Amino acid sequence: MHRTSDSPRLAGPTGLGTTAARLAQAYRLPEPPPEPPEPPEPDVRAAVEAQPAGTPIPGLYHHPVPEPDPARVAEVDRRAKAWAVEEVELYPPEWEDQFDGFGIGRYMAACHPDAPTTDHLMIATRLMVAENAVDDCYCEDHGGSPVGLGGRLLLAHTALDPLHTTREYEPEWTRSLQSDGPRRAYSSAMGYFLRQATASQADRFRHDIARLHLGYLAEGAWDQTDHVPEVWEYLAMRQFNNFRPCPTITDTVGGYELPADLHAQPAMQRVIALAGNATTIVNDLYSYTKELKSPGLHLNLPVVISEREGLPAREAYLKAIEVHNELMHTFEAEAAALAAACPVPSAQRFLRGVATWVDGNHYWHQSNTYRYSLPDFW
Repeated sequence: MHRTSDSPRLAGPTGLGTTAARLAQAYRLPEPPPEPPEPPEPDVRAAVEAQPAGTPIPGLYHHPVPEPDPARVAEVDRRAKAWAVEEVELYPPEWEDQFDGFGIGRYMAACHPDAPTTDHLMIATRLMVAENAVDDCYCEDHGGSPVGLGGRLLLAHTALDPLHTTREYEPEWTRSLQSDGPRRAYSSAMGYFLRQATASQADRFRHDIARLHLGYLAEGAWDQTDHVPEVWEYLAMRQFNNFRPCPTITDTVGGYELPADLHAQPAMQRVIALAGNATTIVNDLYSYTKELKSPGLHLNLPVVISEREGLPAREAYLKAIEVHNELMHTFEAEAAALAAACPVPSAQRFLRGVATWVDGNHYWHQSNTYRYSLPDFW
């Protein structure tokens, strides 16, 4: 891989190498992938191209994106499914239609059009699939429960942020990484990621996943106590339980690095947070009708606005659109100001990458008619 960076990359572990060997075993680093196969046959390509585009939410501020390359979409779908089924045994056969309907290839190809190779795109793809598996199996509709969630998330997090313990107990931890689908997926996806990421990029990702897990815990705690948060409280939770881990790795997927000191700048952190918040409200809006079918009161922004501000469902939904639009406009203004103030090539490219991810995320939600449909509010 050709990598550009504004700061030198530190060398890997040195010394006797026993720790590195144990971590490699824990992460199940696979052999380098083979050369990509030929593009898919025309009938597969035609099927991908024929997927309906869907209807954008009226009044939702967004930017249309070009249709992603259908050959790359099909190849990512093929590799993702092979990884999920053959390498990590992520889901049982009865979930296959849901995996296919998720449309991970369209999602990742739209969000990372600058990925230099399909291998780079697969870094984001595996992590996205693994994150969704943790959400579904630990928190949501595939056996998830708020009861005991903290313990499950903590142990799964060690697949990303490894346990440093004694020789007596380390083998038990290593075996635990293979004990369920989400942990197998996290462990394997992180192994692929570490092949391309610098140490600072990896640490950044671990931090953002910890934020995500904290958001899961807050939502789970509210579920257990039947607490409907205030709107501002809900938005605080969604700043953590959101898509942030995905755009934050856009430089790794693009084959370059935003140096750690630039990433840590408050202005950059604000831009990344605003992007994550806006994209997550997109999810709330497009998944609204799907979540209404869930048992109990499923929290999303329109529901919380309706409950806390006493608005009818339609008015609450329209107000949630306004919240999203304000977040988007603020994100774009702050990103433009930062780009003008920081003319460093990697920072400029990173900001473009985050904006592209925001647009691609909307595209996927709009186009995924298998999962989402709009409420009858217009």
